[in-house]
Amino acid sequence: MKKWIAVAVLSLPLMAHSTPIEFRAAGSLKTAMAELLNEYQQVDKDVIHADFAPSGLLRKRIEAGEKVDVYASANMKHPQSLQSVGKSGPVVMFARNKLCAIAQAEVEVTSDTLLDTMLNVSVNVGISTPKADPAGDYAWALFSKADKVEPGATAKLEQKALKLTGGDDTAQAPAGKNPYAWVMDNKRADIFLTYCTNAVLAQKELPELQIIQIPEALSVGANYGLTIIQDAHTDSANLAMFILSKQGQQILKSYGFDAPLIP
Repeated sequence: MKKWIAVAVLSLPLMAHSTPIEFRAAGSLKTAMAELLNEYQQVDKDVIHADFAPSGLLRKRIEAGEKVDVYASANMKHPQSLQSVGKSGPVVMFARNKLCAIAQAEVEVTSDTLLDTMLNVSVNVGISTPKADPAGDYAWALFSKADKVEPGATAKLEQKALKLTGGDDTAQAPAGKNPYAWVMDNKRADIFLTYCTNAVLAQKELPELQIIQIPEALSVGANYGLTIIQDAHTDSANLAMFILSKQGQQILKSYGFDAPLIP
């Protein structure tokens, strides 16, 4: 398996550049990747310019011609769409995440009562923007499961969900602020569905937040995809391989991601 991954990542023709490696990654990876990139630069002195944003918006920027070398998405769909039109090489799953709910301190909710609480007409439910941010797509997938638990729940949740982050037109948190903690601190939602890794970071910034595990019947997981963009920097494969290495995977795991390449 690991041998195949190495061949897949390295199989795209690369071009030498004197410019930095342009790295783009999902916003949910920002904190973990900051440490990972720092560790990589202890081994390889390449200069890396990193930018983090919703995966769908990054894909659109790449499609529009933005110079990117390595792209780490919060789903497989976006990088695979780039591969399908010849803009990138093979796509490798390098991490997994899953959805959790964060809730205001005053909201009475448990994992068992989460669906009923979200369906309560007085409870505002926030999500990221579907199609722009995979976290929003996964929230939508969670909603689609709700009918099997409570008939009619899917339509009610889709109708009431507030798209508060991750879109072209959604309000942006101030620089340095966790966007989910900022949304909750400003009381824009009573419950917000996001990745569990994001939930942990939001709670660190706003300790009174509750983190609620999604019940098994509604649980949704996210597979993260890594790819090298066409005509990439000659050292892009080195960075990609470090992300796939035991050291890179251990760093991702330490931030709450499932690391599929660790035995």
